[in-house]
Amino acid sequence: MEKKGALEISFGWLFAIIAGIVIIFLAIYLSSKLINVQQTTISAETGQQIGILLDPLETSFESAQTTSITIPTETRINNICDPSGTFGEQYIQLDQESFNKWIKTNINVGFLNKYLFSERQVQGKKFYIFSKPFNFPFKIADLMYITSSDVRYCFFNSPDEITTEISQLNQSNLIVGNCSVGDIKICFGDSTCDINVDFNSNSVDKNGTSVYFGGADESALMYAAIFSDKNVYECQVKRLMSRLNEISSLYVDKELLTEKKGCDNNAGADLSELSSLARELNNSGDLEIVKMKADVVDGDNNARMCLLW
Repeated sequence: MEKKGALEISFGWLFAIIAGIVIIFLAIYLSSKLINVQQTTISAETGQQIGILLDPLETSFESAQTTSITIPTETRINNICDPSGTFGEQYIQLDQESFNKWIKTNINVGFLNKYLFSERQVQGKKFYIFSKPFNFPFKIADLMYITSSDVRYCFFNSPDEITTEISQLNQSNLIVGNCSVGDIKICFGDSTCDINVDFNSNSVDKNGTSVYFGGADESALMYAAIFSDKNVYECQVKRLMSRLNEISSLYVDKELLTEKKGCDNNAGADLSELSSLARELNNSGDLEIVKMKADVVDGDNNARMCLLW
């Protein structure tokens, strides 16, 4: 018996429908893959561009220098520090938002000579970066601090020199006094704020943990401790001490050369000890000991007839 109303579809039409579904699926799949590849390429290129923009901040100026970076799409900058090797390495990995989804990449853009201090992950479209030279006692490197324009830091009751420096940077997300609700409040000598700086112990307390910056005059490391995730900070400090170790050894060799030219030799032993202390540093808690020896080495150099630096 014939069933009236039954839908009759020929094999040709059935094949065409199935083939069409497969083609649409493949088109969507391949388009998604292509977008991911393109986004990965863009993220890698953006990471390289950030590295290029950091170069002008590596200057011989003693004062802090600042710049900003604006990225068209919402971006997460992942700060990855690797302390292994002679000087360790700085990596930048970017995640970018696309069609309301975060595209994660496994591409790390690396730099051997940069020291970037920040939270483990910084998110936004506009980022501020300022730098300060780190002398310990001679020039070690320029330290760079990255923050998102979406996050405001308020310095409360800070010393005059820090208040002046922050004001001169003219960054919209760094405020001195007049803190607002939602600001990350940074206090000096007060334990009731989000971040607390203690010059008695030369420490910064943040998220329930403390890191150390070596001395009250080490503002470069103090800023690094304020703006950084603890793991990032400790890793970068180890990299800096590895650099101090190598530079100290070079100055020991330089002193031997100047001695042959009739210059006095009164810093070699202290420089060698400074190199050893830097090489053996375990964490930022050892910085104060290294700083004491660095001050001795600086005094030795200032007393020389032929300055080493």
